[in-house]
Amino acid sequence: MTDKRLYRPAGTTARDGYSTHVDPESAGWGYSSLRVLELAAGQDHRMSTQDSEWIVLPLSGGCAVECDGSTFELTGRRNVFSGVTDFAYVPRDAQVRISSESGGRFALTGARCENRLPARYGPASGVPVELRGAGQASRQVNNFGAAHVFEADRLIAVEVLTPAGNWSSFPPHKHDVEREGESQLEEIYYFEIADSHGTPGIGYQRVYPSGPDRTTDVLAEVRSGDVVLIPDGWHGPSMAVPGYDMYYLNVMAGPSPDRAWLICDDPAHAWVRGTWDEQEVDPRLPFYTAGESTAQAR
Repeated sequence: MTDKRLYRPAGTTARDGYSTHVDPESAGWGYSSLRVLELAAGQDHRMSTQDSEWIVLPLSGGCAVECDGSTFELTGRRNVFSGVTDFAYVPRDAQVRISSESGGRFALTGARCENRLPARYGPASGVPVELRGAGQASRQVNNFGAAHVFEADRLIAVEVLTPAGNWSSFPPHKHDVEREGESQLEEIYYFEIADSHGTPGIGYQRVYPSGPDRTTDVLAEVRSGDVVLIPDGWHGPSMAVPGYDMYYLNVMAGPSPDRAWLICDDPAHAWVRGTWDEQEVDPRLPFYTAGESTAQAR
Protein backbone atom coordinates (compact mmCIF):
# COMPACT_ATOMS: atom_id res chain seq x y z
CA MET A 1 0.00 0.00 0.00
CA THR A 2 1.77 3.14 -1.21
CA ASP A 3 0.10 6.49 -1.76
CA LYS A 4 2.15 7.94 -4.61
CA ARG A 5 1.08 11.47 -3.66
CA LEU A 6 2.87 11.07 -0.35
CA TYR A 7 5.71 8.68 -1.16
CA ARG A 8 8.32 10.31 -3.42
CA PRO A 9 11.17 7.96 -4.47
CA ALA A 10 14.68 9.34 -4.87
CA GLY A 11 15.03 11.43 -8.02
CA THR A 12 11.33 11.90 -8.70
CA THR A 13 11.21 15.40 -7.23
CA ALA A 14 14.46 16.65 -8.84
CA ARG A 15 14.11 20.22 -10.06
CA ASP A 16 15.98 23.51 -10.50
CA GLY A 17 19.38 21.97 -9.74
CA TYR A 18 18.23 20.06 -6.65
CA SER A 19 18.16 16.25 -6.46
CA THR A 20 15.20 16.58 -4.06
CA HIS A 21 12.77 19.50 -4.23
CA VAL A 22 9.60 19.52 -2.12
CA ASP A 23 7.76 22.81 -1.59
CA PRO A 24 4.26 23.68 -0.34
CA GLU A 25 2.90 23.77 -3.88
CA SER A 26 4.15 20.31 -4.85
CA ALA A 27 3.22 18.85 -1.44
CA GLY A 28 -0.25 20.39 -1.44
CA TRP A 29 0.10 22.11 1.90
CA GLY A 30 1.02 25.48 3.38
CA TYR A 31 4.46 25.62 5.03
CA SER A 32 7.13 22.87 4.94
CA SER A 33 9.89 22.54 2.31
CA LEU A 34 12.95 20.39 1.68
CA ARG A 35 15.66 20.61 -0.94
CA VAL A 36 18.80 18.52 -1.34
CA LEU A 37 21.69 20.19 -3.15
CA GLU A 38 24.59 18.20 -4.62
CA LEU A 39 27.73 20.18 -5.41
CA ALA A 40 30.86 18.99 -7.17
CA ALA A 41 34.25 20.20 -5.90
CA GLY A 42 34.58 23.93 -6.56
CA GLN A 43 30.93 24.36 -7.53
CA ASP A 44 28.51 26.91 -6.09
CA HIS A 45 24.76 27.53 -6.08
CA ARG A 46 22.71 30.68 -5.60
CA MET A 47 19.16 30.87 -4.28
CA SER A 48 16.57 33.38 -3.19
CA THR A 49 14.88 32.43 0.08
CA GLN A 50 11.69 34.28 -0.94
CA ASP A 51 8.93 33.79 1.69
CA SER A 52 10.70 31.03 3.67
CA GLU A 53 13.39 30.64 6.31
CA TRP A 54 15.96 27.87 5.76
CA ILE A 55 18.61 25.83 7.55
CA VAL A 56 21.52 24.64 5.40
CA LEU A 57 22.56 21.27 6.84
CA PRO A 58 25.51 19.28 5.44
CA LEU A 59 24.69 15.62 4.77
CA SER A 60 28.20 14.96 3.49
CA GLY A 61 31.11 17.33 2.96
CA GLY A 62 31.40 20.95 3.99
CA CYS A 63 30.48 24.28 2.44
CA ALA A 64 30.45 28.05 2.80
CA VAL A 65 27.12 29.85 3.13
CA GLU A 66 27.01 33.56 2.25
CA CYS A 67 24.00 35.64 3.30
CA ASP A 68 23.34 39.23 4.39
CA GLY A 69 27.03 40.16 4.21
CA SER A 70 28.19 37.24 6.39
CA THR A 71 29.95 34.02 5.41
CA PHE A 72 29.45 30.89 7.51
CA GLU A 73 32.09 28.20 7.02
CA LEU A 74 30.47 24.80 7.64
CA THR A 75 32.93 22.01 8.41
CA GLY A 76 30.24 19.41 7.76
CA ARG A 77 30.84 15.67 8.09
CA ARG A 78 31.76 12.55 6.14
CA ASN A 79 28.16 11.29 6.14
CA VAL A 80 25.05 11.29 8.33
CA PHE A 81 26.21 8.21 10.25
CA SER A 82 29.64 9.65 11.14
CA GLY A 83 28.89 12.70 13.25
CA VAL A 84 26.85 15.72 14.22
CA THR A 85 27.29 18.64 11.84
CA ASP A 86 27.30 22.39 12.09
CA PHE A 87 24.74 24.34 10.04
CA ALA A 88 23.63 27.79 8.94
CA TYR A 89 20.27 29.57 9.30
CA VAL A 90 19.25 32.01 6.56
CA PRO A 91 16.12 34.20 6.76
CA ARG A 92 13.32 34.91 4.33
CA ASP A 93 13.78 37.64 1.70
CA ALA A 94 17.49 36.99 1.31
CA GLN A 95 19.99 36.06 -1.39
CA VAL A 96 22.19 33.07 -0.53
CA ARG A 97 25.30 31.56 -2.11
CA ILE A 98 26.41 28.04 -1.16
CA SER A 99 29.85 26.91 -2.31
CA SER A 100 32.02 23.88 -1.61
CA GLU A 101 35.73 23.41 -2.25
CA SER A 102 35.56 19.63 -1.76
CA GLY A 103 31.99 18.96 -2.92
CA GLY A 104 29.17 17.39 -0.97
CA ARG A 105 25.46 17.04 -0.38
CA PHE A 106 23.46 19.59 1.57
CA ALA A 107 19.90 19.52 2.89
CA LEU A 108 17.96 22.79 2.90
CA THR A 109 15.10 22.54 5.37
CA GLY A 110 12.57 25.32 4.95
CA ALA A 111 9.33 26.81 6.22
CA ARG A 112 7.15 29.66 5.04
CA CYS A 113 7.17 32.33 7.72
CA GLU A 114 6.28 35.92 8.50
CA ASN A 115 9.19 37.20 10.60
CA ARG A 116 12.71 37.84 9.34
CA LEU A 117 15.33 36.69 11.87
CA PRO A 118 19.10 37.23 11.60
CA ALA A 119 21.27 34.88 9.56
CA ARG A 120 23.54 32.91 11.89
CA TYR A 121 25.78 29.90 12.45
CA GLY A 122 24.90 26.78 14.46
CA PRO A 123 27.95 24.93 15.84
CA ALA A 124 27.98 21.13 16.00
CA SER A 125 29.00 21.37 19.64
CA GLY A 126 25.68 23.04 20.43
CA VAL A 127 23.48 20.27 19.02
CA PRO A 128 21.83 18.25 21.82
CA VAL A 129 22.02 14.51 21.12
CA GLU A 130 19.05 12.72 22.73
CA LEU A 131 18.56 8.99 23.22
CA ARG A 132 14.86 8.19 22.99
CA GLY A 133 12.96 4.99 23.76
CA ALA A 134 14.49 1.71 24.95
CA GLY A 135 15.07 -1.85 23.79
CA GLN A 136 14.13 -2.31 20.14
CA ALA A 137 12.46 1.11 20.17
CA SER A 138 15.79 2.84 20.93
CA ARG A 139 16.88 5.65 18.61
CA GLN A 140 19.06 8.76 18.58
CA VAL A 141 17.73 12.27 17.91
CA ASN A 142 20.01 15.14 16.90
CA ASN A 143 17.97 18.20 17.92
CA PHE A 144 19.76 20.79 15.79
CA GLY A 145 16.61 22.68 14.83
CA ALA A 146 14.23 21.64 17.61
CA ALA A 147 11.81 24.29 18.89
CA HIS A 148 13.39 24.35 22.36
CA VAL A 149 16.97 24.46 21.02
CA PHE A 150 17.34 26.83 18.08
CA GLU A 151 15.38 30.01 17.37
CA ALA A 152 13.37 30.20 14.17
CA ASP A 153 10.00 31.64 13.19
CA ARG A 154 8.16 28.44 12.15
CA LEU A 155 10.74 25.85 11.11
CA ILE A 156 11.37 22.75 13.25
CA ALA A 157 13.92 20.16 12.07
CA VAL A 158 15.70 17.20 13.68
CA GLU A 159 17.70 14.13 12.63
CA VAL A 160 16.86 10.59 13.81
CA LEU A 161 19.20 7.60 13.64
CA THR A 162 17.82 4.10 14.21
CA PRO A 163 20.10 1.07 14.65
CA ALA A 164 19.53 -1.89 12.36
CA GLY A 165 16.56 -4.00 13.46
CA ASN A 166 15.00 -1.26 15.62
CA TRP A 167 11.70 0.59 15.22
CA SER A 168 11.49 4.34 15.75
CA SER A 169 8.66 6.89 15.55
CA PHE A 170 6.91 4.49 17.91
CA PRO A 171 4.39 4.47 19.47
CA PRO A 172 2.66 5.95 16.41
CA HIS A 173 1.84 9.59 17.04
CA LYS A 174 0.25 12.56 15.32
CA HIS A 175 0.30 16.35 15.27
CA ASP A 176 -2.51 17.30 12.90
CA VAL A 177 -4.92 19.25 15.13
CA GLU A 178 -4.32 22.58 16.87
CA ARG A 179 -5.51 22.06 20.45
CA GLU A 180 -4.18 21.90 23.99
CA GLY A 181 -1.33 19.39 24.10
CA GLU A 182 -1.10 19.01 20.31
CA SER A 183 0.20 21.25 17.52
CA GLN A 184 -0.69 21.17 13.84
CA LEU A 185 2.46 20.46 11.86
CA GLU A 186 3.09 19.24 8.31
CA GLU A 187 6.06 16.86 8.23
CA ILE A 188 8.60 15.65 5.69
CA TYR A 189 10.65 12.49 6.24
CA TYR A 190 13.86 12.30 4.17
CA PHE A 191 15.64 8.93 4.39
CA GLU A 192 19.18 7.65 4.07
CA ILE A 193 19.81 3.96 4.73
CA ALA A 194 23.34 2.66 5.36
CA ASP A 195 24.74 0.18 2.88
CA SER A 196 25.96 -3.12 4.29
CA HIS A 197 28.14 -5.81 2.71
CA GLY A 198 28.04 -3.93 -0.57
CA THR A 199 24.23 -3.89 -0.66
CA PRO A 200 22.08 -0.72 -0.59
CA GLY A 201 19.92 -0.61 2.53
CA ILE A 202 16.14 -0.55 2.81
CA GLY A 203 13.63 0.33 5.51
CA TYR A 204 9.87 0.83 5.89
CA GLN A 205 7.62 3.70 6.87
CA ARG A 206 3.99 3.51 8.03
CA VAL A 207 1.40 6.31 8.15
CA TYR A 208 -2.32 5.65 8.71
CA PRO A 209 -5.51 7.69 9.15
CA SER A 210 -6.03 9.43 12.49
CA GLY A 211 -9.81 9.71 12.14
CA PRO A 212 -12.78 8.98 9.90
CA ASP A 213 -12.24 12.23 8.01
CA ARG A 214 -8.56 11.47 7.29
CA THR A 215 -7.21 9.56 4.28
CA THR A 216 -3.41 9.60 4.69
CA ASP A 217 -2.35 5.96 4.33
CA VAL A 218 1.19 4.85 3.45
CA LEU A 219 3.22 1.68 3.83
CA ALA A 220 6.37 2.31 1.85
CA GLU A 221 9.66 0.54 1.34
CA VAL A 222 12.18 3.39 1.64
CA ARG A 223 15.72 3.74 0.35
CA SER A 224 18.34 6.49 0.43
CA GLY A 225 16.99 9.71 -1.01
CA ASP A 226 13.32 8.77 -0.65
CA VAL A 227 10.81 11.18 0.86
CA VAL A 228 7.51 10.58 2.68
CA LEU A 229 5.08 13.48 3.13
CA ILE A 230 2.84 13.51 6.21
CA PRO A 231 0.08 16.13 6.06
CA ASP A 232 -1.83 14.36 8.87
CA GLY A 233 -2.34 10.93 10.41
CA TRP A 234 -0.67 8.58 12.85
CA HIS A 235 2.92 8.06 11.74
CA GLY A 236 5.14 5.23 12.84
CA PRO A 237 6.82 2.96 13.00
CA SER A 238 9.89 3.79 10.95
CA MET A 239 11.46 0.35 10.59
CA ALA A 240 15.18 -0.26 10.17
CA VAL A 241 15.51 -3.79 8.83
CA PRO A 242 18.17 -6.10 10.33
CA GLY A 243 21.64 -5.32 9.02
CA TYR A 244 20.92 -1.75 7.85
CA ASP A 245 21.03 1.39 10.00
CA MET A 246 18.43 4.04 9.18
CA TYR A 247 18.68 7.84 9.14
CA TYR A 248 15.87 10.27 8.54
CA LEU A 249 15.62 14.03 8.55
CA ASN A 250 12.33 15.47 9.83
CA VAL A 251 11.17 18.89 8.61
CA MET A 252 8.07 20.39 10.25
CA ALA A 253 6.08 23.62 10.17
CA GLY A 254 2.48 24.66 10.63
CA PRO A 255 0.02 27.47 11.22
CA SER A 256 0.28 27.74 15.01
CA PRO A 257 1.57 31.07 16.35
CA ASP A 258 3.47 29.02 18.95
CA ARG A 259 6.44 27.13 17.49
CA ALA A 260 6.22 23.83 19.36
CA TRP A 261 6.34 20.07 18.73
CA LEU A 262 3.35 18.75 20.67
CA ILE A 263 2.23 15.21 19.83
CA CYS A 264 -0.53 12.77 20.67
CA ASP A 265 0.15 9.01 20.80
CA ASP A 266 -2.24 6.54 19.20
CA PRO A 267 -4.16 5.33 22.30
CA ALA A 268 -4.05 1.74 21.01
CA HIS A 269 -0.25 1.68 21.31
CA ALA A 270 0.53 4.32 23.93
CA TRP A 271 1.11 1.61 26.55
CA VAL A 272 4.43 0.80 24.87
CA ARG A 273 6.06 3.86 26.46
CA GLY A 274 5.39 2.34 29.88
CA THR A 275 7.62 -0.64 29.09
CA TRP A 276 10.73 1.45 28.51
CA ASP A 277 11.42 1.88 32.23
CA GLU A 278 12.11 -1.86 32.42
CA GLN A 279 14.45 -1.97 29.41
CA GLU A 280 17.94 -0.72 28.67
CA VAL A 281 18.70 1.67 25.83
CA ASP A 282 20.23 -0.19 22.90
CA PRO A 283 23.99 -0.38 23.64
CA ARG A 284 24.78 0.55 20.01
CA LEU A 285 23.64 4.07 20.86
CA PRO A 286 24.71 6.76 20.61
CA PHE A 287 26.19 6.44 17.13
CA TYR A 288 28.17 9.53 18.16
CA THR A 289 27.83 12.64 20.29
CA ALA A 290 28.38 16.27 19.34
CA GLY A 291 31.91 16.11 20.72
CA GLU A 292 32.79 13.04 18.67
CA SER A 293 31.87 14.31 15.22
CA THR A 294 34.18 12.89 12.55
CA ALA A 295 33.96 15.88 10.25
CA GLN A 296 35.33 16.33 6.77
CA ALA A 297 36.93 19.68 6.15
CA ARG A 298 35.93 21.68 3.11
